[in-house]
This record gives sequence, C-alpha cells and structure tokens, in this order.
Amino acid sequence: MRRKIVAGNWKMNGSKDLAQTLVSDVRSQAASLDNGVEVVIIPPAIYVPDVVASAGDVLSVGVQNAAQWASGAYTGEISADMALDQGCQYALVGHSERRQLFAETDAAVAEKVGRILASGLQAMVCVGETLEEREAGKAETVVAAQVKSGLAKVASEQWQRVVVAYEPVWAIGTGKTATAQDAQAMHASIRQVLSEMGAPANEISLLYGGSVKADNAAALFAEPDIDGGLIGGASLKAEDFVSICRSVPAGT
Repeated sequence: MRRKIVAGNWKMNGSKDLAQTLVSDVRSQAASLDNGVEVVIIPPAIYVPDVVASAGDVLSVGVQNAAQWASGAYTGEISADMALDQGCQYALVGHSERRQLFAETDAAVAEKVGRILASGLQAMVCVGETLEEREAGKAETVVAAQVKSGLAKVASEQWQRVVVAYEPVWAIGTGKTATAQDAQAMHASIRQVLSEMGAPANEISLLYGGSVKADNAAALFAEPDIDGGLIGGASLKAEDFVSICRSVPAGT
C-alpha cells in the first residue's frame, strides 16, 4: 500500500504567530483523522523551528528548498543536513517557481535530490508542464524528461524516500485545475516512467498540486494513481487544509 500524503506549501507566507497557531490547529484536527494520511507542513525555512515545535508527533515538516552542496561558501543557502538537524523529514525540490523565477535546471534538481537523500531526508520532487507545452501536445514528454533527469541520481535503496508531485504550471495559483481524468492520466504516465527507470513504481507516492481546494480534492484523490496533494494557498487556513486531508480515501 502506497503512503497517502497531503503537504501544505506555505511558499513565502507566514509569521511566527501563524507558525504556532495554525500548526497547532491543524495538529489538533489531524490527530483525529482515520484515513491514514500523512500531513506535512512546508513553511519558509526561518519558521521551521516554530513549526516543528507545534507539530508534535502528529505532523511532518519539510523545507521548501535545499542546496545542491553539502556546505561551504554559499551565502543564503540551506543544506539538507541543516534541515534534518532542525527536525525536518522532507525537502521540497524542483517547484515550478524555483525553475521559472530562479532558473533552477533539471541538473540542479538532480544534484539537490542527491543531497537530500544522502542526508536521510525524504525528497518531494515537483514536475509539471506549462500551458504552452500542454497545448502543443508535449505535456507527457516534458514531464517525463523532468522525472528522468531530476531522479537520475536516486540509488535503488533510496526510492522509498522519494515522492513525486505533479503540478501543471498553468494551474498553480490560477484557480484552474486539471480535471481528475487529466491528472490521473499524467500520474499514470509518471508511474510508467518510474517503472522504466527501474524504480518500484507502484510503491512511490504521487501527489497532485495546482489549485487543489476542499471542493475538488475528493474527485482528484479518488483516482487510482493520485496518492494525495501538494497544497498551496489552501494550506494557510486550517479548516480548508484539514478538509482537504479528510478528502483522502482510506484504505486505498
């Protein structure tokens, strides 16, 4: 049985107060979930200690990025080892905003994934196509290339600590969402690519992201290859986020 995961990516939002009150609220509600979903909070790195303190043993915590270097003269960067040292379990890597705004390449993603896995953290690796690429009929080809390149350095014994999040770029923060059928088709394609890479594809959790909300989560999560979600704006409101977590079907 694959793990069911719902992760909240706060992006560049938050405050010390939010990191305490919101996380405490999510934790108290998540403690009663009976569907086996793992709930992950991914705040800006500066608030990781506050989130870890409020998360207890109910929630997992991640960072939004990790450097491709272990240590050294890289002002402003945070290493995977540092994230682990602060109590994180996950590191997010390859988000489309990192790719588009900060010119993060597939090669850099691969290096980061290598560092993340070497540290003992779990890597949550984002892939996704632009609207232009989808309209040109290149969506599956683009995403397949991102999967193959970004996960090229994963060793056979490390696959159990890899999660792939499919986020169509055109659906992030736009209010547009892929239909459940389109999302399922891409997740099935990703699973096939992983299998071709020699990974235990049926054991790897695949998440959908891109304007997931309480009113569309259930339809998305009901699809056979969608194992949860990577949630943006809706993760900043406890009621909405927990509602999405409740939408994950149990026992699948």
